[in-house]
Amino acid sequence: MQGDSKSGAPRPEPAELSRPFLLAPHAERGAVLRELHARPFEAVPSPCRAIRFAFLTDATQMAADAEALVRFCAASGLGKLPPSAKHQRIVFPDATLRWEQHSEFTTYTWMLEGAAQDIGHSPPAIVASTMARIGQPGPHLVSIDLQLDAGTDDDIAAGFDSFSLAASKVVNGHATIATDFQADAAGFVRILVHDHGLTAIERGALVLRLLEIETYRCFALLGLPLSRRLTPIVKEAEDRLSGIMNVMTANAMSAGGGLETNRQLLDEITSLAARIEAEAAIAGYRFAASNAYDGIVQQRLVVVGEQAVNGWPTLAEFLARRLNPAIRTCQTLNARMADLNSRLTRAANLLRTRIDVEIEQQNRDLLAAMSERARMQLRLQQTVEGLSVAAISYYVVSLLHYAFETLSHYVPLQVPLATGISIPFVVAFLAALRWRLHRSHQKG
Repeated sequence: MQGDSKSGAPRPEPAELSRPFLLAPHAERGAVLRELHARPFEAVPSPCRAIRFAFLTDATQMAADAEALVRFCAASGLGKLPPSAKHQRIVFPDATLRWEQHSEFTTYTWMLEGAAQDIGHSPPAIVASTMARIGQPGPHLVSIDLQLDAGTDDDIAAGFDSFSLAASKVVNGHATIATDFQADAAGFVRILVHDHGLTAIERGALVLRLLEIETYRCFALLGLPLSRRLTPIVKEAEDRLSGIMNVMTANAMSAGGGLETNRQLLDEITSLAARIEAEAAIAGYRFAASNAYDGIVQQRLVVVGEQAVNGWPTLAEFLARRLNPAIRTCQTLNARMADLNSRLTRAANLLRTRIDVEIEQQNRDLLAAMSERARMQLRLQQTVEGLSVAAISYYVVSLLHYAFETLSHYVPLQVPLATGISIPFVVAFLAALRWRLHRSHQKG
Protein backbone atom coordinates (compact mmCIF):
# COMPACT_ATOMS: atom_id res chain seq x y z
CA MET A 1 0.00 0.00 0.00
CA GLN A 2 1.33 3.42 -1.01
CA GLY A 3 1.05 6.28 1.45
CA ASP A 4 2.24 9.79 2.23
CA SER A 5 5.46 9.64 4.23
CA LYS A 6 4.45 12.64 6.34
CA SER A 7 0.73 12.28 6.99
CA GLY A 8 0.23 8.60 6.37
CA ALA A 9 -2.86 9.41 4.18
CA PRO A 10 -3.23 7.18 1.10
CA ARG A 11 -2.39 8.76 -2.21
CA PRO A 12 -5.23 8.86 -4.78
CA GLU A 13 -4.93 6.28 -7.49
CA PRO A 14 -4.64 7.49 -11.13
CA ALA A 15 -8.15 6.17 -11.83
CA GLU A 16 -9.54 8.29 -9.00
CA LEU A 17 -7.84 11.42 -10.35
CA SER A 18 -9.43 10.95 -13.78
CA ARG A 19 -12.92 10.31 -12.40
CA PRO A 20 -15.25 13.29 -13.20
CA PHE A 21 -16.47 15.40 -10.28
CA LEU A 22 -20.25 15.70 -10.75
CA LEU A 23 -22.74 17.79 -8.74
CA ALA A 24 -26.51 17.81 -9.09
CA PRO A 25 -27.37 21.32 -10.39
CA HIS A 26 -30.30 23.46 -9.32
CA ALA A 27 -33.12 23.48 -11.86
CA GLU A 28 -32.63 27.22 -12.52
CA ARG A 29 -28.80 27.31 -12.36
CA GLY A 30 -28.39 27.66 -16.10
CA ALA A 31 -30.93 30.47 -16.35
CA VAL A 32 -29.32 32.33 -13.44
CA LEU A 33 -25.85 32.10 -14.98
CA ARG A 34 -27.08 33.16 -18.43
CA GLU A 35 -29.11 36.12 -17.18
CA LEU A 36 -26.08 38.38 -16.61
CA HIS A 37 -25.00 37.77 -20.21
CA ALA A 38 -28.45 37.90 -21.79
CA ARG A 39 -28.20 41.50 -23.04
CA PRO A 40 -24.51 42.27 -23.58
CA PHE A 41 -23.07 45.48 -25.01
CA GLU A 42 -22.25 45.05 -28.66
CA ALA A 43 -19.48 46.75 -30.62
CA VAL A 44 -21.03 49.56 -32.64
CA PRO A 45 -19.28 51.24 -35.61
CA SER A 46 -19.40 54.94 -36.37
CA PRO A 47 -21.43 56.22 -38.11
CA CYS A 48 -24.53 54.14 -37.45
CA ARG A 49 -28.26 54.42 -36.84
CA ALA A 50 -30.33 52.68 -34.16
CA ILE A 51 -34.11 52.35 -34.40
CA ARG A 52 -36.17 50.92 -31.57
CA PHE A 53 -39.84 50.06 -31.23
CA ALA A 54 -41.43 49.06 -27.91
CA PHE A 55 -44.88 47.51 -27.48
CA LEU A 56 -46.90 46.88 -24.34
CA THR A 57 -47.58 43.12 -24.29
CA ASP A 58 -49.19 40.60 -21.98
CA ALA A 59 -48.32 36.91 -21.72
CA THR A 60 -50.61 35.88 -24.59
CA GLN A 61 -49.31 38.59 -26.89
CA MET A 62 -45.71 37.72 -26.04
CA ALA A 63 -46.26 34.08 -26.93
CA ALA A 64 -47.94 34.99 -30.23
CA ASP A 65 -45.17 37.48 -31.07
CA ALA A 66 -42.43 34.90 -30.40
CA GLU A 67 -44.19 32.42 -32.68
CA ALA A 68 -44.55 35.08 -35.40
CA LEU A 69 -40.82 35.88 -35.21
CA VAL A 70 -39.89 32.18 -35.42
CA ARG A 71 -42.12 31.74 -38.48
CA PHE A 72 -40.67 34.84 -40.14
CA CYS A 73 -37.06 33.74 -39.64
CA ALA A 74 -37.83 30.23 -40.90
CA ALA A 75 -39.60 31.57 -44.01
CA SER A 76 -36.81 34.10 -44.69
CA GLY A 77 -33.99 31.57 -44.32
CA LEU A 78 -32.55 33.35 -41.26
CA GLY A 79 -32.22 30.20 -39.21
CA LYS A 80 -34.33 28.34 -36.68
CA LEU A 81 -34.91 30.20 -33.41
CA PRO A 82 -35.70 28.57 -30.05
CA PRO A 83 -39.36 29.46 -29.39
CA SER A 84 -38.90 29.75 -25.61
CA ALA A 85 -36.12 32.37 -25.71
CA LYS A 86 -36.80 35.86 -24.35
CA HIS A 87 -34.18 37.58 -26.53
CA GLN A 88 -32.87 36.97 -30.03
CA ARG A 89 -30.19 38.49 -32.23
CA ILE A 90 -31.00 38.20 -35.93
CA VAL A 91 -28.50 39.25 -38.59
CA PHE A 92 -29.84 40.64 -41.86
CA PRO A 93 -27.71 41.53 -44.90
CA ASP A 94 -27.86 45.27 -44.13
CA ALA A 95 -28.95 45.37 -40.47
CA THR A 96 -29.04 43.57 -37.15
CA LEU A 97 -32.27 43.06 -35.18
CA ARG A 98 -32.24 42.66 -31.42
CA TRP A 99 -35.59 41.29 -30.18
CA GLU A 100 -36.24 41.27 -26.42
CA GLN A 101 -39.17 40.46 -24.19
CA HIS A 102 -39.36 42.16 -20.81
CA SER A 103 -41.84 41.80 -17.96
CA GLU A 104 -44.64 43.74 -19.68
CA PHE A 105 -43.28 44.96 -23.01
CA THR A 106 -41.40 43.78 -26.11
CA THR A 107 -38.70 45.72 -27.96
CA TYR A 108 -37.39 45.54 -31.52
CA THR A 109 -34.00 47.28 -31.82
CA TRP A 110 -32.43 47.71 -35.29
CA MET A 111 -28.76 48.56 -35.77
CA LEU A 112 -28.03 50.02 -39.21
CA GLU A 113 -24.40 50.58 -40.05
CA GLY A 114 -23.56 53.57 -42.18
CA ALA A 115 -27.19 54.69 -42.26
CA ALA A 116 -26.71 57.91 -40.35
CA GLN A 117 -27.38 60.03 -43.42
CA ASP A 118 -30.96 58.74 -43.46
CA ILE A 119 -31.80 60.26 -40.07
CA GLY A 120 -35.06 62.17 -40.04
CA HIS A 121 -36.54 60.09 -42.84
CA SER A 122 -38.79 57.06 -42.68
CA PRO A 123 -37.21 53.78 -41.51
CA PRO A 124 -35.28 51.88 -44.18
CA ALA A 125 -37.17 49.34 -46.28
CA ILE A 126 -35.69 46.40 -44.36
CA VAL A 127 -37.12 47.74 -41.11
CA ALA A 128 -40.55 48.63 -42.47
CA SER A 129 -41.01 45.38 -44.43
CA THR A 130 -39.85 43.15 -41.58
CA MET A 131 -42.05 44.83 -38.97
CA ALA A 132 -45.02 44.60 -41.34
CA ARG A 133 -44.46 40.87 -41.92
CA ILE A 134 -43.99 40.03 -38.24
CA GLY A 135 -46.91 42.17 -37.13
CA GLN A 136 -47.46 44.48 -34.19
CA PRO A 137 -47.44 42.40 -30.96
CA GLY A 138 -49.34 44.88 -28.81
CA PRO A 139 -50.10 48.58 -28.23
CA HIS A 140 -47.24 50.69 -29.55
CA LEU A 141 -45.62 53.12 -27.10
CA VAL A 142 -41.98 53.82 -28.02
CA SER A 143 -40.29 54.75 -31.32
CA ILE A 144 -36.68 55.96 -31.14
CA ASP A 145 -34.41 57.03 -33.99
CA LEU A 146 -30.82 57.42 -32.78
CA GLN A 147 -28.00 58.77 -34.99
CA LEU A 148 -24.35 58.31 -34.08
CA ASP A 149 -21.67 60.10 -36.11
CA ALA A 150 -18.49 62.12 -35.72
CA GLY A 151 -20.10 65.56 -35.98
CA THR A 152 -19.16 68.69 -34.07
CA ASP A 153 -21.04 70.31 -31.21
CA ASP A 154 -21.64 73.51 -33.18
CA ASP A 155 -24.68 72.01 -34.90
CA ILE A 156 -25.92 70.03 -31.93
CA ALA A 157 -29.26 71.89 -31.83
CA ALA A 158 -30.00 71.52 -35.53
CA GLY A 159 -33.34 69.87 -36.19
CA PHE A 160 -34.47 70.02 -32.54
CA ASP A 161 -36.95 72.24 -30.73
CA SER A 162 -34.72 74.69 -28.89
CA PHE A 163 -37.31 75.11 -26.12
CA SER A 164 -37.19 71.37 -25.32
CA LEU A 165 -33.58 70.59 -26.17
CA ALA A 166 -31.46 68.70 -23.65
CA ALA A 167 -27.76 68.15 -24.40
CA SER A 168 -24.67 67.08 -22.50
CA LYS A 169 -21.22 65.62 -22.77
CA VAL A 170 -20.95 62.03 -21.58
CA VAL A 171 -18.39 59.25 -21.06
CA ASN A 172 -15.75 61.65 -19.74
CA GLY A 173 -16.33 64.08 -22.59
CA HIS A 174 -15.79 61.49 -25.32
CA ALA A 175 -19.28 62.03 -26.75
CA THR A 176 -22.05 64.63 -26.91
CA ILE A 177 -25.73 63.69 -26.85
CA ALA A 178 -28.83 65.75 -27.64
CA THR A 179 -32.59 65.19 -27.84
CA ASP A 180 -35.80 67.16 -27.39
CA PHE A 181 -37.90 64.11 -26.35
CA GLN A 182 -40.50 65.07 -28.97
CA ALA A 183 -41.92 62.83 -31.70
CA ASP A 184 -41.15 64.01 -35.22
CA ALA A 185 -43.42 63.80 -38.25
CA ALA A 186 -42.67 60.06 -38.59
CA GLY A 187 -43.51 59.46 -34.90
CA PHE A 188 -39.91 58.96 -33.71
CA VAL A 189 -38.12 60.60 -30.78
CA ARG A 190 -34.75 61.60 -32.22
CA ILE A 191 -31.48 61.25 -30.31
CA LEU A 192 -28.22 62.62 -31.71
CA VAL A 193 -24.82 61.31 -30.57
CA HIS A 194 -21.55 62.93 -31.65
CA ASP A 195 -18.58 60.60 -31.24
CA HIS A 196 -15.36 62.29 -30.02
CA GLY A 197 -13.20 59.19 -29.69
CA LEU A 198 -15.30 56.40 -28.21
CA THR A 199 -14.27 52.80 -28.61
CA ALA A 200 -16.63 50.39 -30.36
CA ILE A 201 -17.71 48.87 -27.03
CA GLU A 202 -18.20 52.31 -25.46
CA ARG A 203 -20.36 53.32 -28.41
CA GLY A 204 -22.45 50.15 -27.98
CA ALA A 205 -22.89 50.75 -24.25
CA LEU A 206 -23.82 54.41 -24.75
CA VAL A 207 -26.32 53.64 -27.50
CA LEU A 208 -27.98 50.92 -25.42
CA ARG A 209 -28.22 53.16 -22.34
CA LEU A 210 -29.72 56.04 -24.29
CA LEU A 211 -32.30 53.72 -25.84
CA GLU A 212 -33.11 52.38 -22.38
CA ILE A 213 -33.48 55.90 -20.93
CA GLU A 214 -36.10 56.85 -23.50
CA THR A 215 -37.83 53.45 -23.34
CA TYR A 216 -38.12 53.33 -19.56
CA ARG A 217 -39.03 57.03 -19.44
CA CYS A 218 -42.11 56.35 -21.56
CA PHE A 219 -43.14 53.33 -19.54
CA ALA A 220 -42.55 55.20 -16.27
CA LEU A 221 -44.98 57.89 -17.40
CA LEU A 222 -47.77 55.35 -17.99
CA GLY A 223 -48.76 55.86 -14.36
CA LEU A 224 -49.50 59.57 -14.86
CA PRO A 225 -52.71 59.22 -16.97
CA LEU A 226 -53.96 56.65 -14.48
CA SER A 227 -53.23 58.99 -11.56
CA ARG A 228 -55.13 61.79 -13.33
CA ARG A 229 -58.12 59.51 -13.80
CA LEU A 230 -58.05 58.30 -10.20
CA THR A 231 -57.46 61.66 -8.50
CA PRO A 232 -61.10 62.86 -8.69
CA ILE A 233 -62.32 59.39 -7.64
CA VAL A 234 -60.06 59.42 -4.57
CA LYS A 235 -61.06 63.02 -3.77
CA GLU A 236 -64.76 62.12 -3.97
CA ALA A 237 -64.20 59.08 -1.74
CA GLU A 238 -62.32 61.20 0.81
CA ASP A 239 -65.18 63.73 0.87
CA ARG A 240 -67.78 60.98 1.29
CA LEU A 241 -65.79 59.45 4.12
CA SER A 242 -65.54 62.84 5.82
CA GLY A 243 -69.32 63.24 5.54
CA ILE A 244 -69.88 59.78 7.01
CA MET A 245 -67.55 60.53 9.90
CA ASN A 246 -69.40 63.82 10.57
CA VAL A 247 -72.72 61.93 10.71
CA MET A 248 -71.21 59.37 13.06
CA THR A 249 -69.87 62.13 15.30
CA ALA A 250 -73.25 63.92 15.35
CA ASN A 251 -75.03 60.67 16.24
CA ALA A 252 -72.55 59.98 19.03
CA MET A 253 -72.95 63.50 20.44
CA SER A 254 -76.75 63.40 20.36
CA ALA A 255 -77.07 59.72 21.31
CA GLY A 256 -79.33 59.43 18.29
CA GLY A 257 -79.10 57.59 15.03
CA GLY A 258 -79.92 54.08 16.02
CA LEU A 259 -79.15 50.67 14.64
CA GLU A 260 -80.72 51.20 11.22
CA THR A 261 -78.83 54.46 10.63
CA ASN A 262 -75.52 52.85 11.57
CA ARG A 263 -76.25 49.93 9.26
CA GLN A 264 -76.88 52.31 6.38
CA LEU A 265 -73.61 54.11 7.11
CA LEU A 266 -71.78 50.77 7.24
CA ASP A 267 -73.26 49.76 3.88
CA GLU A 268 -72.08 53.04 2.38
CA ILE A 269 -68.57 52.63 3.78
CA THR A 270 -68.41 49.02 2.55
CA SER A 271 -69.44 50.08 -0.95
CA LEU A 272 -66.91 52.90 -0.92
CA ALA A 273 -64.12 50.63 0.32
CA ALA A 274 -64.89 48.03 -2.36
CA ARG A 275 -64.60 50.63 -5.12
CA ILE A 276 -61.35 52.07 -3.79
CA GLU A 277 -59.91 48.57 -3.30
CA ALA A 278 -60.78 47.66 -6.91
CA GLU A 279 -59.06 50.80 -8.20
CA ALA A 280 -56.07 50.23 -5.93
CA ALA A 281 -55.62 46.70 -7.25
CA ILE A 282 -55.07 48.12 -10.74
CA ALA A 283 -53.20 51.25 -9.75
CA GLY A 284 -50.88 49.51 -7.28
CA TYR A 285 -49.12 47.51 -9.99
CA ARG A 286 -48.96 50.44 -12.41
CA PHE A 287 -47.54 52.84 -9.82
CA ALA A 288 -45.01 50.27 -8.60
CA ALA A 289 -43.91 49.66 -12.20
CA SER A 290 -43.59 53.40 -12.83
CA ASN A 291 -41.46 53.76 -9.73
CA ALA A 292 -39.22 50.87 -10.82
CA TYR A 293 -38.84 52.23 -14.36
CA ASP A 294 -37.96 55.66 -12.98
CA GLY A 295 -35.25 54.04 -10.86
CA ILE A 296 -33.77 52.46 -13.99
CA VAL A 297 -33.83 55.81 -15.80
CA GLN A 298 -32.05 57.54 -12.93
CA GLN A 299 -29.45 54.77 -12.75
CA ARG A 300 -28.74 54.98 -16.50
CA LEU A 301 -28.36 58.77 -16.27
CA VAL A 302 -25.80 58.37 -13.50
CA VAL A 303 -23.84 55.80 -15.49
CA VAL A 304 -23.51 57.94 -18.63
CA GLY A 305 -21.94 60.71 -16.50
CA GLU A 306 -23.42 63.89 -17.96
CA GLN A 307 -21.65 67.27 -18.14
CA ALA A 308 -23.34 70.49 -19.29
CA VAL A 309 -22.57 71.73 -22.80
CA ASN A 310 -23.18 75.16 -24.37
CA GLY A 311 -25.61 76.12 -21.61
CA TRP A 312 -28.20 73.52 -22.54
CA PRO A 313 -29.88 71.55 -19.71
CA THR A 314 -28.64 68.00 -19.38
CA LEU A 315 -30.96 65.04 -19.85
CA ALA A 316 -31.05 64.52 -16.09
CA GLU A 317 -31.98 68.17 -15.50
CA PHE A 318 -34.67 68.10 -18.18
CA LEU A 319 -36.21 64.87 -16.87
CA ALA A 320 -35.99 66.11 -13.28
CA ARG A 321 -38.25 69.01 -14.28
CA ARG A 322 -40.97 66.84 -15.87
CA LEU A 323 -40.45 63.15 -15.09
CA ASN A 324 -39.76 63.47 -11.37
CA PRO A 325 -42.95 65.46 -10.63
CA ALA A 326 -44.99 62.88 -12.55
CA ILE A 327 -43.48 60.03 -10.55
CA ARG A 328 -44.05 61.92 -7.28
CA THR A 329 -47.67 62.48 -8.32
CA CYS A 330 -48.10 58.72 -8.74
CA GLN A 331 -46.37 58.05 -5.43
CA THR A 332 -48.49 60.63 -3.61
CA LEU A 333 -51.73 59.28 -5.02
CA ASN A 334 -50.69 55.74 -4.15
CA ALA A 335 -50.01 56.86 -0.57
CA ARG A 336 -53.39 58.67 -0.46
CA MET A 337 -55.18 55.52 -1.60
CA ALA A 338 -53.39 53.43 1.02
CA ASP A 339 -54.27 55.99 3.71
CA LEU A 340 -57.88 56.13 2.48
CA ASN A 341 -58.15 52.34 2.68
CA SER A 342 -56.84 52.45 6.25
CA ARG A 343 -59.33 55.17 7.21
CA LEU A 344 -62.21 53.27 5.62
CA THR A 345 -61.19 50.14 7.52
CA ARG A 346 -61.05 52.03 10.83
CA ALA A 347 -64.43 53.70 10.17
CA ALA A 348 -66.01 50.36 9.27
CA ASN A 349 -64.61 48.76 12.42
CA LEU A 350 -65.94 51.65 14.51
CA LEU A 351 -69.39 51.33 12.99
CA ARG A 352 -69.38 47.56 13.50
CA THR A 353 -68.49 48.14 17.16
CA ARG A 354 -71.35 50.62 17.56
CA ILE A 355 -73.75 48.21 15.85
CA ASP A 356 -72.60 45.38 18.14
CA VAL A 357 -73.09 47.58 21.21
CA GLU A 358 -76.59 48.56 20.06
CA ILE A 359 -77.47 44.92 19.36
CA GLU A 360 -76.21 43.97 22.83
CA GLN A 361 -78.32 46.78 24.31
CA GLN A 362 -81.36 45.50 22.47
CA ASN A 363 -80.64 41.97 23.65
CA ARG A 364 -80.29 43.20 27.22
CA ASP A 365 -83.62 45.04 27.01
CA LEU A 366 -85.23 41.99 25.49
CA LEU A 367 -83.87 39.74 28.25
CA ALA A 368 -85.08 42.20 30.90
CA ALA A 369 -88.57 42.20 29.36
CA MET A 370 -88.54 38.41 29.21
CA SER A 371 -87.45 38.29 32.86
CA GLU A 372 -90.28 40.64 33.87
CA ARG A 373 -92.79 38.52 32.01
CA ALA A 374 -91.43 35.39 33.65
CA ARG A 375 -91.70 37.05 37.07
CA MET A 376 -95.32 38.04 36.39
CA GLN A 377 -96.07 34.55 35.14
CA LEU A 378 -94.56 33.15 38.34
CA ARG A 379 -96.72 35.38 40.51
CA LEU A 380 -99.77 34.43 38.48
CA GLN A 381 -98.81 30.78 38.82
CA GLN A 382 -98.42 31.16 42.58
CA THR A 383 -101.85 32.82 42.77
CA VAL A 384 -103.37 30.04 40.71
CA GLU A 385 -101.66 27.43 42.90
CA GLY A 386 -103.05 29.09 46.02
CA LEU A 387 -106.51 29.02 44.53
CA SER A 388 -105.98 25.45 43.46
CA VAL A 389 -105.23 24.46 47.10
CA ALA A 390 -108.54 25.97 48.14
CA ALA A 391 -110.40 24.22 45.31
CA ILE A 392 -108.77 20.85 45.99
CA SER A 393 -109.45 21.27 49.70
CA TYR A 394 -113.12 21.89 48.90
CA TYR A 395 -113.35 18.68 46.87
CA VAL A 396 -111.44 16.65 49.50
CA VAL A 397 -113.65 17.98 52.31
CA SER A 398 -116.71 17.14 50.21
CA LEU A 399 -115.47 13.60 49.80
CA LEU A 400 -114.81 13.38 53.52
CA HIS A 401 -118.35 14.67 54.18
CA TYR A 402 -119.77 11.83 52.13
CA ALA A 403 -117.50 9.41 53.93
CA PHE A 404 -118.62 10.75 57.33
CA GLU A 405 -122.30 10.41 56.32
CA THR A 406 -121.76 6.80 55.35
CA LEU A 407 -119.84 6.11 58.54
CA SER A 408 -122.62 7.72 60.69
CA HIS A 409 -124.95 4.82 59.80
CA TYR A 410 -122.66 2.46 61.67
CA VAL A 411 -121.23 4.57 64.49
CA PRO A 412 -122.61 7.55 66.33
CA LEU A 413 -121.00 10.51 64.52
CA GLN A 414 -121.97 14.14 64.07
CA VAL A 415 -121.27 14.68 60.37
CA PRO A 416 -121.21 18.51 60.31
CA LEU A 417 -118.85 18.61 63.26
CA ALA A 418 -116.47 16.02 61.77
CA THR A 419 -116.51 17.79 58.41
CA GLY A 420 -115.68 21.17 60.02
CA ILE A 421 -112.87 19.66 62.07
CA SER A 422 -111.30 18.04 58.95
CA ILE A 423 -111.10 21.28 56.98
CA PRO A 424 -107.94 22.71 58.69
CA PHE A 425 -106.14 19.38 58.41
CA VAL A 426 -106.98 19.01 54.72
CA VAL A 427 -105.82 22.54 53.93
CA ALA A 428 -102.61 22.08 55.94
CA PHE A 429 -101.87 18.74 54.26
CA LEU A 430 -102.37 20.12 50.74
CA ALA A 431 -100.29 23.20 51.52
CA ALA A 432 -97.48 21.01 52.85
CA LEU A 433 -97.73 18.78 49.80
CA ARG A 434 -97.51 21.83 47.49
CA TRP A 435 -94.46 23.09 49.41
CA ARG A 436 -92.65 19.72 49.07
CA LEU A 437 -93.37 19.63 45.36
CA HIS A 438 -91.85 23.12 44.97
CA ARG A 439 -88.76 22.07 46.88
CA SER A 440 -88.28 18.96 44.80
CA HIS A 441 -88.61 20.96 41.56
CA GLN A 442 -86.05 23.54 42.75
CA LYS A 443 -83.57 20.81 43.65
CA GLY A 444 -84.13 19.09 40.31
